[in-house]
Amino acid sequence: MTQSGVQGEDTRQAASDATEGDEAVPGKGDDAEGGAEAGIPRPRRGLRLLRRIALALAVLLIGTAGAGYLYYRHLNDNIEHDVLNLGDSKVAAPTPNAAGQTPLNILVIGSDARDSEENQQLGGARETFGSTPLADVQILVHLSADRSNMSVVSMPRDTLVKIPKCTDPDDGTVYPASEGRVMTNQSLGHGGPGCTVATWQELTGIHIDHFLMVDFAGVVSMADAVGGVPVCVDANIHSRDATGHGSGLKLEKGTHPVKGEQALQWLRTRYGFEDGSDLARAKAQHMYLNSMVRVLRENATLGNPGRLRALAEEATEALTVDPGLDTVKKLYDLSGELRTVEPERITMTTMPNRYVGARVEPTEDAEQLFRLVREDIALDGKDAKPKEPGPGPAPTAPADPAAADGEIAVQVRNGTRTEDLAAAGGRADTVAGLLVEKGFTRAVADPSVLPSEDRTVVRYPSADLAGDARRVADSLGIPASSVLRSTDVSGVTLVVGADWREDTAYEAPAADDSTPESAEALNGADTSACMHVNPGFTWS
Repeated sequence: MTQSGVQGEDTRQAASDATEGDEAVPGKGDDAEGGAEAGIPRPRRGLRLLRRIALALAVLLIGTAGAGYLYYRHLNDNIEHDVLNLGDSKVAAPTPNAAGQTPLNILVIGSDARDSEENQQLGGARETFGSTPLADVQILVHLSADRSNMSVVSMPRDTLVKIPKCTDPDDGTVYPASEGRVMTNQSLGHGGPGCTVATWQELTGIHIDHFLMVDFAGVVSMADAVGGVPVCVDANIHSRDATGHGSGLKLEKGTHPVKGEQALQWLRTRYGFEDGSDLARAKAQHMYLNSMVRVLRENATLGNPGRLRALAEEATEALTVDPGLDTVKKLYDLSGELRTVEPERITMTTMPNRYVGARVEPTEDAEQLFRLVREDIALDGKDAKPKEPGPGPAPTAPADPAAADGEIAVQVRNGTRTEDLAAAGGRADTVAGLLVEKGFTRAVADPSVLPSEDRTVVRYPSADLAGDARRVADSLGIPASSVLRSTDVSGVTLVVGADWREDTAYEAPAADDSTPESAEALNGADTSACMHVNPGFTWS
């Protein structure tokens, strides 16, 4: 960041000095030389005084407006911005609802950059000064189309993903798509936050409207400006192991307000919370964010102009945003939309995952969670139900249109095996034959793989095949909610599930719009949450 809060105070003071020295100067006619001539009465002293006051007020108002404009421009200059999406593929924006409203998706990125002395001191690891930054915090904030609820999804930094090809907007460097899967936090080093956005869109199929990125120093300064945020631990904790690893957080058992550097320690702590993984850290971040929302809504001191000014300074200096949020007015308008949601309608979740060695990967439950966000279905289960049965919201159309039916290659697998029943014979051949009859002449049965699926699904590996997969599903009456992105397949793959063991017509089961338990949902109004401390990191 190039400007400081001190400079902002100087700017405001200079503008203030410029107005404080101005006085209303009486006009020459005030003493009414010759005023009695032509029978014109001399203005009364009270009227002369009113004119002087009016002139003084006019000058004061003009000066104040000038100071306000200078300060507004100063805050705008604080804000850094970068390109929204550095990938080649795009995800179509969601279809507006009946009222013409669309959801809003914002990706919040926490950078571990050690690019300044302050960030270096806060982040530690001196040998990493000036190294490529990592996106160690990635949180998607979804604001519903009707602005009644908010869904929050954290992706652990250790998640294995395929990073798409990204081009650095500053120097034109082209970062090729990753070979195989790598940790998602590496995406920030492939040209900037726009590559993290592109990676999210590739994985989830969710259209992202904006991003907000903050570094270590930004977290500390904003936490100070907001004031103490209450957090809870179920035992004394000191996040430091024998080799010096850990955030340094030291708290006694119970609920305590944290701010400044201690707030950063809380948000970075892994060593000492639960199993010491990034999953536990995500839980702690959710607790902090929920508490901060409640503080911002309830703390009357934020009505103090001085506190608000400090928060404005720190927020604008701390943030890097996309061009759609690059002014104070745009950020203020966004905050206004976010403030409309009551804490009771905010749901914090972590992307469902499973371990792959020391890393994690998304599960089928993760795709369920992504679908709910794509289709703007509230994660708290409190969406208003229609008075009469009717279709749900129209799923977002793929950005890449389908090829001609005869050009779409489809592998069909028999996944009808269950714990109690053997696979139904010939199902892959039967359904592949159905597709050929419908014009999908490149559909073939794949007898080499016999998976087990509860319900019939169509999987595809990349965004450029989303339209093809949707077209295959539509032709057989398979709902869009069963069209899933997956890196486990190399092309469009139809898996005939246990719900289609016989017959040639598929009858889709009722849609499950519930939030998976594995997402570990936390309600924004829940004040009882408390982080479990690993006994190896407690003290007395």
